[in-house]
Amino acid sequence: MGLFDSLKRDRKTAETVTKQSEEPIAIEDSSYEDNIVIEDVEVIEREVVHEEEKEIPLKPIKSFKEKAPVKHVIGQTKVMAIINQKGGVGKSTTAINLSAALGEMGKQVLLVDLDPQGNSSSGLGIEKSRVDHCIYDVLLNDVPVEDVIIPDVCEGLDVIPATINLAGAEVELVSEMARENRLRDSVGSLRGKYDYVFIDCPPSLGLLTVNALVAADKLLIPIQCEFYALEGVTKLLDSMKRVKTRLNPSLDIFGVLLTMYDGRTTLSKQVVEEVRSYFGKTVFETLIPRTVKLSEAPSFGQPITQYDPSGKGAQSYINLAKEVINRG
Repeated sequence: MGLFDSLKRDRKTAETVTKQSEEPIAIEDSSYEDNIVIEDVEVIEREVVHEEEKEIPLKPIKSFKEKAPVKHVIGQTKVMAIINQKGGVGKSTTAINLSAALGEMGKQVLLVDLDPQGNSSSGLGIEKSRVDHCIYDVLLNDVPVEDVIIPDVCEGLDVIPATINLAGAEVELVSEMARENRLRDSVGSLRGKYDYVFIDCPPSLGLLTVNALVAADKLLIPIQCEFYALEGVTKLLDSMKRVKTRLNPSLDIFGVLLTMYDGRTTLSKQVVEEVRSYFGKTVFETLIPRTVKLSEAPSFGQPITQYDPSGKGAQSYINLAKEVINRG
């Protein structure tokens, strides 16, 4: 059972076999002297034995000091923002599963959940109500970033979680000094400790997203294989160019990822052709399929590589992780 178990109502059922009282039935038979009378049927109650419900254990909230020792030498840290102003394109799914796949390949990965919905946090089994500090406190309350990191959520994967407090950050950042640089200053102190830092961005182009654009070295843009796939990407590219000109000269596109691909439909194939012709070699060869398992995995608090390791979704993100490593 998944995290939705708490939404189910407890049910107690019992089957009752009853039979209304009837007139005694007299059977006439020449072989018997007396009539046979059928008595009232006794009420019988049976208990239904329920299957034991499985509870998913909560991920332990450890401090950064409790992090397992790193087994390899960290090279140059690559900071990537997983970004698309359009919602529902697979940003959080990609953030979770790509990070986990790289972690299982021996890389040290930090996932920064910058979306007020906190889908990357809950999708990895982090109970947000048990979190003392989140990325909001780093941006606005000057809490050291090490005090917010939850280490070893999965193999090789640490997380900076998000809570509902982040919803007010857009407004509160407006009056802050150096408001666009808050995330870059925090993430910059972690360079050399991780191979990859991924930032899961909100579906908007507000101040939180601008912070991600300033903090990142490169952008990873998920695009769904559906109608209007490129809608909004033009505005995102315009924002990227403005940030690159004024705030972050090194910012560029690392790769474009096609998600929710269904090879049975002509539409998906047409979208792939259109996106490849528009972005060229920046598009990853790996296509992320539309599968039920990918949708189910977050409700179990697991990446797809743990929830369904032999499935198409897991294999796709493993292939994507290999491409990311090969691109350097």
